[in-house]
Amino acid sequence: MNYRLIAYLVAVLLFCIGLSMTAPLGVALYYGDGSAPALLGSLLLTCGAGGGVFFRTRGQEDFYLSHRDGVAIVTLGWLAAGLAATLPYLLSATIPDFTNAYFESISGLTTTGSSILKDIEALPPGILFWRAQTQWLGGMGIIVLSIAILPFLGIGGMQLYKAETPSPVVDKLTPRISDTAQALWKIYIVLTIIEIFLLMAGGMNWFDSICHTFTTMPTGGFSPKNASIGHYQSVYIDFVILLFMFVAGMNFSLHYKLVKGNVRQFFRDPEFRSYLFITAAIILVITIDLYGAAIYKGIFEACRYAAFQVVSIMTTTGFVTADFEQWPVLSQQLLLLCMFLGSMAGSTGGGIKIMRIVLLIKHCYLEIFRIIHPHATTVVKLGEIPVPQTIMRSIWGFFLLYVGIYIVATVAMAALGLDMISSISAVATCLGNVGPGLGSVGPMDNFSGVPFPGKWLLIFCMLLGRLEIYTIIVMLMPGFWRK
Repeated sequence: MNYRLIAYLVAVLLFCIGLSMTAPLGVALYYGDGSAPALLGSLLLTCGAGGGVFFRTRGQEDFYLSHRDGVAIVTLGWLAAGLAATLPYLLSATIPDFTNAYFESISGLTTTGSSILKDIEALPPGILFWRAQTQWLGGMGIIVLSIAILPFLGIGGMQLYKAETPSPVVDKLTPRISDTAQALWKIYIVLTIIEIFLLMAGGMNWFDSICHTFTTMPTGGFSPKNASIGHYQSVYIDFVILLFMFVAGMNFSLHYKLVKGNVRQFFRDPEFRSYLFITAAIILVITIDLYGAAIYKGIFEACRYAAFQVVSIMTTTGFVTADFEQWPVLSQQLLLLCMFLGSMAGSTGGGIKIMRIVLLIKHCYLEIFRIIHPHATTVVKLGEIPVPQTIMRSIWGFFLLYVGIYIVATVAMAALGLDMISSISAVATCLGNVGPGLGSVGPMDNFSGVPFPGKWLLIFCMLLGRLEIYTIIVMLMPGFWRK
């Protein structure tokens, strides 16, 4: 492994994160909220650390990145970014405890949205802006952001892209990986700007509009309001955020193809059709369940709240407009199921991903079919495209690891004193990068009551979920470090 090059690139990443603190610093100075010294100190410390390592490791002649180097840079980059993101919380004393500060920062960067804060609105605007910005940066991937500048350093980035986005199929949009990263970020930024203006048109002030957009597009879920989106009690705002959550849960290669004029690709894509069908079906069932239980006044109101919560959980955003712990058991069970399903591969969402679910179901069907027709030649297809066995093995391995980690972590959380519902949902929501759970970590509660070891376990789950398990697990294997 090229340790010097790894340190060099992680240093570049840290320096970029430090520079990004300029925006929340400007917000703090504008409001005069008292958090400016903490943000300035965080900026100087992060840029100083990144710049110091950068100058000590520059001059590297071998710019070749192996697959192992890429995995190490991604994992160490996320851990280092999490440490840098804690500085504004610690120096401003808004979250004085390191474990809680690291939990909040990793939850932000992994776009999970789980929080230990009891009174979010008590935080200064500069810190709230930083909190939202961590999700916006993490949404498309801090490492993908670095890929856009790697050509200026003379380094290729395909290994980073594979490690950062270990979906079933890595979909390169352009021949050069740096152009792919830039194309993704252009789409991401344009959608961000559109949502900001639409929210402002609905009556949100500029600060809330930016913060909520910064946490909608990455499917993050951090809100500057204690009651999340429910604070506004606005059908218009609910609809705008629901629409952009759904869009953010789609494969960004589809957005790219739409920009290029290939409109039909949206509805021809088999994963998108499954994503749309599953989401609509769950919304329909929950709407009927809520209407039948007379939770809301009419069918429209039941559909409004059902649709928002389903899309929010399905895309692993985590915004809420209702306390779904007061809903019937069937509705709660379906929302718990959504935490596992997740959105489309190649999106900013988490979870198992619709593509994997669809391919696993097709593979199971073919196994049953082979029992009936043992001599038939069958192959799993995604649309009309045959799926190689190597990809199917990877998907089954991912699924088994996901389920195994979930079971072990759930048992561990129960051993730490959490009740059954809280244990089940806390691990599901952190591993799936969703945000709110059920029980003591429900939509109207937070994670402050989780025991100290439990918080570190959930931090590990958040990182596993964001990097889709393999990237982290492979670094824990002894063979990874052998020459």
